Amino acid sequence: MKISELINNGGKTAFSFELLPPLKGNSINKLFKAIDRLKEFDPKYINITTHHSEVIYKEDINGVFRKVNVRKRPGSVAIAAAIQNKYGIKAIPHIISQGFTQEETEYALIDLSFLGVTDLLLLRGDAKNLDPQQRSLNSHKYATELQMQVNDFNLGKGLDDTVFTPSEVPFSYGMACYPEKHEESPNMESEIFYTKMKVDNGADYLVTQMFFDNKKYFEFVDKCRVAGINVPIIPGIKPIHLKNQLTVLPRIFRTDIPEELEKELRKCENDDDAKEVGVEWCIKQCKELINAGVPSLHFYSMSAVGSVRKVAQQIY
Repeated sequence: MKISELINNGGKTAFSFELLPPLKGNSINKLFKAIDRLKEFDPKYINITTHHSEVIYKEDINGVFRKVNVRKRPGSVAIAAAIQNKYGIKAIPHIISQGFTQEETEYALIDLSFLGVTDLLLLRGDAKNLDPQQRSLNSHKYATELQMQVNDFNLGKGLDDTVFTPSEVPFSYGMACYPEKHEESPNMESEIFYTKMKVDNGADYLVTQMFFDNKKYFEFVDKCRVAGINVPIIPGIKPIHLKNQLTVLPRIFRTDIPEELEKELRKCENDDDAKEVGVEWCIKQCKELINAGVPSLHFYSMSAVGSVRKVAQQIY
């Protein structure tokens, strides 16, 4: 069953969450413990983020500093398979174009298909931290190009026009959307245009960037529907749990903090205070979204599992 079917099954607002792979050298048990704390809320799927390598300079035996690529976290292929097999919950790995070659993407698709992980989230990824060598890789520049490779794979067409027998269960996938527009979009009309392109090319559903003002989400959905975008648009939610996120989140994710929330966060003397404010705001935000009939709530749970659990206990 595809994600768009799972989240519209029974009429109740569905629940999902997103987690980070463990740091290199750590076991998967910490990730399992996070899932154990959240599985009682019947998540329909779990997203696993993917991270490209980072460039560092390392001194060799001759005292010369050389540039090397380091992966701080493992890929999401094996982790997604482990989660799906252990919990029987759909695991959705992120497939990103930036920092990965088209060949690496094909290898990932081959492995995922073999492992029975057939639901994906396709993203361009963050290009800011790529060095010039990584930028010159044979990568897809945009997520819409990445989805065409997945579409071709579903039809049995690989890179270099190689042909193979397609899997009996093709990949289905969701993609990202931006209620406050992507930082590179010149205006909201352009944002809607490219969002529709993703859907026209086969995206089964959309997941929004995190937002804290529900009005922005509702206005975005209305514009999408007018443009003929009729797939589920899942709100991406994150409870603020650190005091510095008042300034960090707008800078990194280009999301506005509503004035009412800002005033409460500025009163906070420490992270514990901010966590309490973040949970209260998130509960209020989620209840309004549920009352409006959203198909699902997707929680960006990274480093905030405890807060997400408190929110879920109040809305589930």
